[in-house]
Amino acid sequence: MFLIKYWRRNLSVMFAFFISMNVHGVTIGQPAPDFTLKDMQGQNFNLAEQRGNIILINFWASWCGPCRKEMPVLQALQDKYQDLGVQVWGINVEQENQAGKDFLANLDLSFSIFFDETNKLSETYDVQAMPTTVLVDRDGIVRYVFRGFKDGYGKKYAKAIKKLIRE
Repeated sequence: MFLIKYWRRNLSVMFAFFISMNVHGVTIGQPAPDFTLKDMQGQNFNLAEQRGNIILINFWASWCGPCRKEMPVLQALQDKYQDLGVQVWGINVEQENQAGKDFLANLDLSFSIFFDETNKLSETYDVQAMPTTVLVDRDGIVRYVFRGFKDGYGKKYAKAIKKLIRE
């Protein structure tokens, strides 16, 4: 009987500890972790300063085939919804950014591109799949997380964006 009480008490303490820990990653319904990065033109962008806008954050890599397929989809979303307060931010996760720049050279993209050379932001957002797309609402809350990219995801992104625009 003593052992059962001991294990129950310790398990509940351990569970409470892990729940209260500030672990890396994003959680739907929670504030998006803030960050500041320079875009390719050297301009600083800070996520917290974008309150009032819907931000689609896309983590990508030059070696990622699905990322290459996704880029035109992201550009189309930027073109269609930017006048309604939607911004697309592409964040390259490679420590050496020349491959990312070469990747972008043949693409006609106008949305903001950043380089996470230290991978600290990728770790903070718990990026485990390429690409990973996080949709942040006007209040800075994570509303959607999409891992990977397949045909049809563009429609999923558009549906989620339209829902956030209507709110």
